[in-house]
Amino acid sequence: QAGFALLEAGSVRAKNTKNILIKNLMDGCLGALVWYFIGYHLAYGTKDSCKGGSDCNGFVGNGADVFMNKAAELAPLGNADSGEHYALWMFQWAFAAAASTIVSGAVAERCKFGAYLAYTAALTGVIYPVVVNWGWSYHGWLSPWVLAADGDTAVEPYLGANGMIDFAGSGIVHMTGGVAALVGAIFLGPRTGRFSPSGECIDMPGHSSVLVALGTFILWFGWYGFNPVSTLKFEYMETAARVAVTTTLGAAAGGVTALSIHYGFTKSLDVGPMCNGILAGLVSITGNCVVIEPWAAALIGAIGAAIYYGFSALLRKLKIDDPLDASSVHGACGAWGVIAAGLFAKQKYVLNDYGAEGGADDYGALYGGGGKQLGNQIAGVLAIIAWVGFTSSVLFGVLKYAGMLRVPVEEEEVGLDTSHHGGNAYNFEKELDSKA
Repeated sequence: QAGFALLEAGSVRAKNTKNILIKNLMDGCLGALVWYFIGYHLAYGTKDSCKGGSDCNGFVGNGADVFMNKAAELAPLGNADSGEHYALWMFQWAFAAAASTIVSGAVAERCKFGAYLAYTAALTGVIYPVVVNWGWSYHGWLSPWVLAADGDTAVEPYLGANGMIDFAGSGIVHMTGGVAALVGAIFLGPRTGRFSPSGECIDMPGHSSVLVALGTFILWFGWYGFNPVSTLKFEYMETAARVAVTTTLGAAAGGVTALSIHYGFTKSLDVGPMCNGILAGLVSITGNCVVIEPWAAALIGAIGAAIYYGFSALLRKLKIDDPLDASSVHGACGAWGVIAAGLFAKQKYVLNDYGAEGGADDYGALYGGGGKQLGNQIAGVLAIIAWVGFTSSVLFGVLKYAGMLRVPVEEEEVGLDTSHHGGNAYNFEKELDSKA
């Protein structure tokens, strides 16, 4: 969250710094409360032995673990499993907060604070948990890890092969946030002055490349908590070490590729595109990092950077204003990260890290694994786009219809810090007065 805060603060104009910072703070605070009271048990709250129907529907949790009652029940017995429940809640809270933070970048500098609270609560409490249930629970229809009615025996995933491989959330986390971000940016419309009457895109640079670079470095460091730690247990340290390497190469290749493409078009070595390229590489590698070889990680990260750059240009052409390129970095590259697993997954890594019942012969298509796994990956991408796109459209559409979505033009022009948050983030005039 610290990385997102610095990145987003540096990417907006100085007059909106406080606004974006308080949204990042609230993503952690409000996100934790909503995740505890609503989101977590929609994502994971299923009875230990589900037998179909309302007990185990493959779409959403049935609330059996409301307020983490499973962990509370186990704790008085001194059962170590209670710690696993608490650890999962903490780990998944970080993912949920990240998904909602992605949206704040796309709607920056013109979204009402009340609308922000509404979409954060909806995303953390309902939209994101449903996708988590699909892909990471023991009964989700996209999940590689499906259990029989006894709650212990592994059975073939609903989609066959290895379900949808999305190890640390290219699709489940980043694409969910990225699609919601794109919908929000479309419903809000561009910032005042972003496009000229003739349709020309007017540059609105952020106020601090220093904050953008620092935020990117912190996010890169934090990604080692997302990807390697998604192995979940210390006994899998060998796998975690390999994941750390693939994560690093994906980020590095993304940064170099994005800077190279930007220089080719503009003859400018700019900080922003390189930082976004690093993040594009990280997002692209997140879902597949555990099943690919290091050389493939570099290639996937480089392709991800090109996808980010191209999608960003397309949005500008369509006059869709996304100040942080959140939908390009997280949405488009998140989809690529999921699909890449179906192309580059190595058989021995799939067997080692997934080993789904009946999925031994299904791995990356480029390794001769056939098209079944790739088909599963594409199906997962389309399903996430459909669910998040529809629910986000309803949410932002209702907010816009009710007049609750966008701030008035005069408040936008003076800056949200002054009009909503008690004054500017930087007090340069006071400093000058004191020196005088």
